[in-house]
Amino acid sequence: MAVSLGAFILLVDVTIVNVALPQMAEDLHAGFASLQWVVDAYALALAALLLAAGSLADRFGHRRLYVGGLILFALASLACGLAPGAGVLVAARAVQGVGGAAMFATTTALLGATYQGRDRGTAFGVWGAVNGAAAAAGPLLGGLLTEHIGWQAVFLVNLPIAAVAVLMTLRVIAPDRRDEARHAAPSGRLDIPGAVTFTLAAAALTYGLIRGSEDGWTSALTLGAFAVAVVSLAAFVTAEIRAERKGGQPMLDLALLRRPSFSGLMGGALLLQGGAFGGLALLSLWLQSVIGLGPIDAGLSLTPLAVVSFVVSLVAGRYLQRLTPRLPIGLGLLVVAGGMLLLNAGLTADAGRSAVIAGLCVTGAGAGLAMPVLVSAAMGSVPPQRMGMAGGAVSTFRQLGMTLAIAGLGAVFTSRVEKVLEDSGTAADPHAAASALAGGQAHRMIESAPAAVRDDTARLVHEAFAAGLDRVFLCAAVAAAVGGLLVLALVRPTPRPQGGARTGGTPAEQTPGSRGEAAEPARA
Repeated sequence: MAVSLGAFILLVDVTIVNVALPQMAEDLHAGFASLQWVVDAYALALAALLLAAGSLADRFGHRRLYVGGLILFALASLACGLAPGAGVLVAARAVQGVGGAAMFATTTALLGATYQGRDRGTAFGVWGAVNGAAAAAGPLLGGLLTEHIGWQAVFLVNLPIAAVAVLMTLRVIAPDRRDEARHAAPSGRLDIPGAVTFTLAAAALTYGLIRGSEDGWTSALTLGAFAVAVVSLAAFVTAEIRAERKGGQPMLDLALLRRPSFSGLMGGALLLQGGAFGGLALLSLWLQSVIGLGPIDAGLSLTPLAVVSFVVSLVAGRYLQRLTPRLPIGLGLLVVAGGMLLLNAGLTADAGRSAVIAGLCVTGAGAGLAMPVLVSAAMGSVPPQRMGMAGGAVSTFRQLGMTLAIAGLGAVFTSRVEKVLEDSGTAADPHAAASALAGGQAHRMIESAPAAVRDDTARLVHEAFAAGLDRVFLCAAVAAAVGGLLVLALVRPTPRPQGGARTGGTPAEQTPGSRGEAAEPARA
């Protein structure tokens, strides 16, 4: 229960924020770029630090790092709830991601060390169910808290849960033994250069995508950010090669990417997360700022994706593990692409909340097929001594996919909206108007229009927002389809040892203990 409570607040924060974005924008006078960073700062910190946190846990103890992560996460949540402006909120969200990485990197190891035999399987089953419930409850919980208390409550609710989780962890989970931690820790130094250069590369690329849609793709800031990303990526590759040659522990063994199955799975993980979930923040803005739903109704409208994903993974999970991974993952990605195309077709200027139900359900079904086997497939595609690294890499690529998709799809959205407004010939400043719509100010734009043209303005707002979302979901569909084809083309069946036993079983069976690997259920 102590581990499950930590997992709940960690994962619910991925989806709970989306519903609160319009109210944040209004209260903090935040633009679309700031809203993107509210979501991206958290996912970026998770992606950048998961593998490094796993190495720290191996050296200093999993319980110690888990409790430290819980405390940091709670303090950052308090800072988020008290944030006076968008800048402080984004910084606190990044710190939340740091704490979340420490928690995420240690949960499976704690469960594996605390339970044995059938109890271990039961513990992982409960943990997985809580993870799925967190994803499903996030939008509705966010709507309830935002509508009845305020957006600050979506962060402050973490405090009592984290406090209980810390007390239970200290009470029921055995302390780390220094000799065991020292024995379990891999030899060599921590890959600090790798962690720093990877973080800088991902952050610079994300910044460039966000600034490009705001300042233009040829602005000095945008080009500078992309240049920093390229240089940092080259430095990361150099750092990993040097660490491997010196007998250290690289954050990611780049030789694994030469394995077709592993590289296909990493590409699938990145494109699955981005394709299925990268547009949800924009969809939440549409539900509330354009068609006028309250936070609770908007949360209910987004819930089908997570609920269907959870149900499919729960019902089909045990059967999916018996198949070659390329089928559920590859076909699941293609189903996600189909769901995105349904959203693309259903969102018109006259559409209401019912237009998104079918697309979200199909997308959830695809995610529910693909996600339960991603980690075990990656761990089964590499040598045994690299299984922990492979499991952690899946989580890293998934969070990176979410980060880049939010930034990239946001740029696609604002570009398309600006083009529609420009073609209408009625917007005095199409770029500023597009940014305002992306920042959740559709209702304010309509109300501020002169009475004589208010109806025309409302129609234009609906048309522009729908056109932007259509382009977003089309791009997401293409990304998911490319991911599915990559997996089907590159991933091969995992060799079976004599006797027919599966190599690389579920993470619960393997008891992973390092590098931030996690047996993730389907979730947003």
